Amino acid sequence: MVGSDRSVGSDRSPPAVPAGDNKKKGGPPGLIKPSIADTMKLNVYADNWFMLYVNGRLVAVDPIQFTPHNVVSVDFLPEYPMTIAVLAKDNADPKTGMEYGTNIGDAGFCLKFADGTVTNASWKAKNFFHGPVNGDTANPKVIQEPLPANWWAVEFDDKAWKQAKEYTVEEVDPKQPYFDNDFDGAKFIWTDDIALDNTVIFRTKVEKPEWKQRWNTKPDLDVKGAPQQ
Repeated sequence: MVGSDRSVGSDRSPPAVPAGDNKKKGGPPGLIKPSIADTMKLNVYADNWFMLYVNGRLVAVDPIQFTPHNVVSVDFLPEYPMTIAVLAKDNADPKTGMEYGTNIGDAGFCLKFADGTVTNASWKAKNFFHGPVNGDTANPKVIQEPLPANWWAVEFDDKAWKQAKEYTVEEVDPKQPYFDNDFDGAKFIWTDDIALDNTVIFRTKVEKPEWKQRWNTKPDLDVKGAPQQ
């Protein structure tokens, strides 16, 4: 049979190498990549919802819009100095400022990073949605202000903002997931009005002069097209 033995013998052609198999594992000499050991954990509890940025990058979003109250835990790669910006929202009707029809809700936000960063009165806080004005549930009105551009950015100027106000666990009354996670040392914060202020931005900057980056590479991932909010 002509050609029947071409698949065997010393003249057999080498198999094709799949694309990508020739790449160097681990990168060029001298390259140091971050590892999972370089990451740290953050815990967030929000009444009712939040989105959190670190150094201008979106790190965590509450996957549940308002209830049940949950704790969001994320591992992320820290780089210092670390600018943290949070958009937090209480459950409130955009036209009346009330929840569940005729109720006035309360709020609260609490955060702890594994490096000891916690929420407290040193954070900046500014409200952008207030209502019902004067607590008037019979004729509810709201005051809304558009969110400032780039509120999540490192270079955003928050110098004129007031300090956050601390609230006790009893005042916020968090649900069970809060007690099942590590928030030791962290305070619940909001603006001066925990009942009527419904959309708040928090910001702080964490300095760590002794910190040195162990890795010498940056990601090549292009995320410029990703929405910021």
